[in-house]
Amino acid sequence: MKSSLETRLGYFVVLVVFAGFFIIEILGGTETFRGGYRISALFDTVQQLKVGDPVKMAGVEIGTVEKIALEDNKVRVTMKLRPEAVVKTDSTATIQFTGLMGQNYVAVDFGTSGAPKAMDGTVIGVKEQPDLNAIMAKLDNAATGIQNLTKSFTGDTLNNLLGPLTDFVRQNSAHLGATITNIQNITGQIASGQGTVGKLIYSNELYNSAMAAVSNLQGAVASARLVVNSITNGQGTLGKLVTDPALYNATTASMTNLNQILQKINQGHGTVGKLVNNQDLYKNAKLTLQKVDKAADGLEDQGPLSVLGIMANNLF
Repeated sequence: MKSSLETRLGYFVVLVVFAGFFIIEILGGTETFRGGYRISALFDTVQQLKVGDPVKMAGVEIGTVEKIALEDNKVRVTMKLRPEAVVKTDSTATIQFTGLMGQNYVAVDFGTSGAPKAMDGTVIGVKEQPDLNAIMAKLDNAATGIQNLTKSFTGDTLNNLLGPLTDFVRQNSAHLGATITNIQNITGQIASGQGTVGKLIYSNELYNSAMAAVSNLQGAVASARLVVNSITNGQGTLGKLVTDPALYNATTASMTNLNQILQKINQGHGTVGKLVNNQDLYKNAKLTLQKVDKAADGLEDQGPLSVLGIMANNLF
């Protein structure tokens, strides 16, 4: 009877132990009996990361930190991942925390779609995060500097800084008051639409004039576009001059004829060519002019009757 009770008690203890491990496994509190594969990453610092901290991908837990060890001035973090977790060889690991006082964890990104899946023993890259302690130290130093700066502003220091400004305001209070009053009057007139600036702001005439100018400009642009289209299509006198090849052909023929005429003149052909190029004609004309000049001189020496006699002799 006693043996039977001890046996039953032993069976009960074993069942309780197995049930406890089963419940823990179902709740996800341990990875001891769960299959999977291991990858690792080399960090400069792991901050406050501990063994057993979760490994997450896009916020979903895919494993836990199994081992943390120093290796060649680095910290090797070995992670045990679940079999269904797909980590690529170019994925990167980052140590992050869930809050200022929260738990640290290792965040692994997806990697690229074409990269192969990481296998057992793969070492993936890392992305170092700034140390929270260093950040807090910098904030503490900044706060200390601000505190020291505020301490340096004593009553005398503030008086030295603001004293000249206070004296200037006190000495020119009347002018400053008058200036402020004038500014208020001017802004009040502008707000009520008085004066040139007020009319420019509140009057619709300027807006209407501007819109009319824009409309006229648009009409002018449209008219110019129609003129250009008409010229392009060869319509009207200008369009024909631009697009009709007859004008070009006629101009080309006229230039050709003119060139031929100039060549003939240069070569001495024709009356004009002989007049331009014949030296005998030039000499005869020169001699004739010389004779005329001598005759004119002779006529000047003779009296009127002598001239009439000479003319009569020549005529009869």
